[in-house]
Parts: sequence; C-alpha cells; structure tokens
Amino acid sequence: REREPYYQHTLEGDDDMPAHAKSTLVGDSLTIPITNGRLNLGTWQGIYLCEFRNYGGARHIVATITGE
Repeated sequence: REREPYYQHTLEGDDDMPAHAKSTLVGDSLTIPITNGRLNLGTWQGIYLCEFRNYGGARHIVATITGE
C-alpha cells in the first residue's frame, strides 16, 4: 500500500518511494526498431509516458538513433 511509513523518504515526499517502485516495474527506456522510416510497432503496441509522482516536474525525452 502507498503512503506506509516504511516507504517514505525524508526529503522527497510521500509519493517518492511508491513512484520508484512503479518505475522499476514499468522501466525507463526502450528500444524500438525503425523500418522504412517508421516506428515498427505492432497493431496493439504504443508508446506511453507515465508520471508516477503526484506533482512531477519537467521531463525530457531523449531519442538516440543508431544504424544506417
């Protein structure tokens, strides 16, 4: 359960530790193949940005493209 005393950080707020746990389960990076200049996603696949903090700050998305 969220907000239990054993999950709390002293400086970040009561939503910090649950956010770390959720982020660990979801992951923070992915690799997507590009075919013919398009993201090669399956029919039911998508890309989602999730914020697990109650009041998250600014975020940046970094894309690194390698290959030919």
